[in-house]
Amino acid sequence: MTQRLDTELFKSVVANTPLISVDLIVRNPQGQILLGQRVNRPAQGYWFVPGGRVRKDELLANAFTRLVNEELGLISCNMQNALFLGPFEHFYADNFSGDDFSTHYVVLGYQLDIDALPAQLPHEQHHSYRWFPVDELLNSSDVHFHTKQYFQNNK
Repeated sequence: MTQRLDTELFKSVVANTPLISVDLIVRNPQGQILLGQRVNRPAQGYWFVPGGRVRKDELLANAFTRLVNEELGLISCNMQNALFLGPFEHFYADNFSGDDFSTHYVVLGYQLDIDALPAQLPHEQHHSYRWFPVDELLNSSDVHFHTKQYFQNNK
């Protein structure tokens, strides 16, 4: 089983290396996109897609399944149920700790078409959720630039 790093070691990793993550672009039957308002840095306060980091020694398929469960409360969804949108790069001037260094993610974007989600979504990373029409999220100053990238023709 993979584990989270302790805070001081993770600070060193973030300060010195890119992180690999999976973002979940969740689309309902009406074509709306699920966004959560971020609790933590980076991108704190912005509306953002669910997702998270791949851990050391964790197979990508296992990370995907874990993140779908942790971020969406879904148990039986795997990578074969998703459309791979490609790699993206996210650069942030800040980091989770608030210390003076940047964060760099190499993100693998996956689109999930979902008919229904649990009534109560997890709140560790997002304190509220809502469905956004694509044109609304592209024009909102409260939706983070990196989320908008998934819906623009250029990466």
